[in-house]
Amino acid sequence: MSSILVVEGEGTISGLLKEALGAKEYQTVMVLNGEDAVQFALREIPHLIVIDFMLPGLNGYDLIRRLREHPKSMHIPIIVVSSGCSPAEKVRAFELGVDSYLTFPFDPLELLAHVRRQLRRAQQTFLSPLTQLPGGLQLERAIHYTLSSLEPWSILYVDLDNFKAFNDVYGFHAGNNMILLVSRICQNVVYEYGNAEDFVGHIGGDDFLIVTTPDRATTLYRHILERYKRESVPFYHPDDLARGSINGVDRKGKPYQFPLVSLSIGVVSDQMCDPRSIEEIGTLTAEAKRHAKLSSNNVFHISSHRNRPVHSSIRDSYSLAPFGRLSQVGRSLFPMVEKDAMAEFK
Repeated sequence: MSSILVVEGEGTISGLLKEALGAKEYQTVMVLNGEDAVQFALREIPHLIVIDFMLPGLNGYDLIRRLREHPKSMHIPIIVVSSGCSPAEKVRAFELGVDSYLTFPFDPLELLAHVRRQLRRAQQTFLSPLTQLPGGLQLERAIHYTLSSLEPWSILYVDLDNFKAFNDVYGFHAGNNMILLVSRICQNVVYEYGNAEDFVGHIGGDDFLIVTTPDRATTLYRHILERYKRESVPFYHPDDLARGSINGVDRKGKPYQFPLVSLSIGVVSDQMCDPRSIEEIGTLTAEAKRHAKLSSNNVFHISSHRNRPVHSSIRDSYSLAPFGRLSQVGRSLFPMVEKDAMAEFK
């Protein structure tokens, strides 16, 4: 369920939003301090945050800065409610990234109008229209944020193999539903087994990105693969499922049997290598793809010695898929986010 986070002390704003919007459409959650607000925002990714600057002990400006600095919460609209009417206070708030600023006293209908406007804006401007996941600039920001951090990290790149054949045979609506399945699995697995700050983004088409830590990476991709293998079964006709392939037509118009759609997960970690730029990450993942395609039953790891790759067999079939040149992501892959409602794929 979509959520609205309200940082206040008395519950006045929360009560108003619950009564006006209804529990079926949005879950309104109230917290009493900035630290809880940040943790909730990173964990639950609410659709909107309302901050009461009059809450005792709250450093509202610091809270806004922290929310705007993190790539996981940078897109969430923020409405500030304050008793202060100083132009300097408003200017500072807007410079930090506030989307709306209301001063007491105000008409409840005015607050609701701002809330509804910001909810529409968030969906139209920043999120994938199909999956409602962040993409575009926010994905690129997440990579830069990760590279600049001193903490260990792993990046999982998730995409579907043989998806075009599935989309051609079953239609774009079924293709979109398959993408939504992968999106839901990634979000649920990260929520259950990942860190609060782990980032899930939609590059576009059938490509997703997860930023996590090395200690969680293996757990995440194993659960993602297991759930996809199980939950993708209903997407196929019984005959295709029993045969293990899809009857389709190749690019020359000749009948051809395509494998069922499988999931590929590429992993790049600062524990396996030491990339210092987006360009280096792109090179490493491209190298991983070339080797991984040799055997769909193997995991490919790039060791710290570039010429000494390591393979390890596991029961599930998956491979390391590439980012391509991430220096070009913002110009090539990310714009696909705006088109993925029609299931455009590589």
